[in-house]
Amino acid sequence: MLFPFSFMHRLVVSVRNALFDAKLLKSTSFNLPMICVGNLAMGGTGKTPMIEWLVKSLKTDWKVATLSRGYKRKTKGYVLAHAGTTALEIGDEPMQFHWQFSGIPVAVGEERLVAVPQLLFDRPDTQVILLDDAFQHRSISAGYNILLTEYSNLFTRDFLFPSGDLRDTRKSHRRAQIMVVTKCPPDLSRSESQRIIRELNPAGDIPVFFTTLKYGDPYHIISRDTLKLEHTDWALLVCGIANPDPLKKKLTQTCAGYEMMRYTDHHIFSSQDWEEIKQHWEAMPHERKRIITTEKDAMRLMKFGDAMSDIPVYCWPIEHEFLFQQADEFLGHIQTFIRSFR
Repeated sequence: MLFPFSFMHRLVVSVRNALFDAKLLKSTSFNLPMICVGNLAMGGTGKTPMIEWLVKSLKTDWKVATLSRGYKRKTKGYVLAHAGTTALEIGDEPMQFHWQFSGIPVAVGEERLVAVPQLLFDRPDTQVILLDDAFQHRSISAGYNILLTEYSNLFTRDFLFPSGDLRDTRKSHRRAQIMVVTKCPPDLSRSESQRIIRELNPAGDIPVFFTTLKYGDPYHIISRDTLKLEHTDWALLVCGIANPDPLKKKLTQTCAGYEMMRYTDHHIFSSQDWEEIKQHWEAMPHERKRIITTEKDAMRLMKFGDAMSDIPVYCWPIEHEFLFQQADEFLGHIQTFIRSFR
């Protein structure tokens, strides 16, 4: 029933891409390395931890800045994060970058073409800009596009919205310079990875890498004290993300059990939401019980501040871990691109 709407979506996207490819619509480049981390689907592929991985890997050698759209923020236009910035001003994902990396410029702006010059004016020493979720934003030519696709939902098996999760056509993967299959099983075999590469059919010599999710130690949202979850712990999982399945699986493997309060992606928590979360946690009959959430959700829960200080509210950090010892090779491609601007 949804196929006619997907056909219309495909028609609009295909015409737009064709106009850019024919240079009838202008794509602007800047004289510094810009790296775009994006996907063809609507969320859930691990863009945020990939930006974090890149910041950690590049910030020692280059002055790095991040630029995001700032989805579901309460502000408009260009905003550069400062000491008192909140998630309501810049969005949860940029707030996560701002919280994690002191001194790294974090900016948001719906129109990247306008935001880039403003960012460079505010931080003229910037050497590398990481564009978060800008693969479809073709008014800017990033120079280097990292395309993510999730192992359990490869773009080759998906359909355009609303029949599926794709927001761009499958063949748009040819615009990428590198592809990463994310959220793979940690024991993925070489033969399976080669089968996936054949299915993805990357254009030319585009390299394909594979990552799995690596979980750190949960830490308290306010005090940042770390926690070692035990098999006797029970968890109340609070999340407003596109795909909570990996976290649910991890909780099943780690804890005695869990209950879940799920919200829409990028949900802005209200005082009523917080009261309901607290009441749900208090009503759980278990002695060892914790509230577990994601770092992204934590950015939107931090505003309750002191009300959370005596309650065990922990966020569980994740990061990409490259399989087959591919991390150095992946980073080498990124560094080669950056050095090409010297």
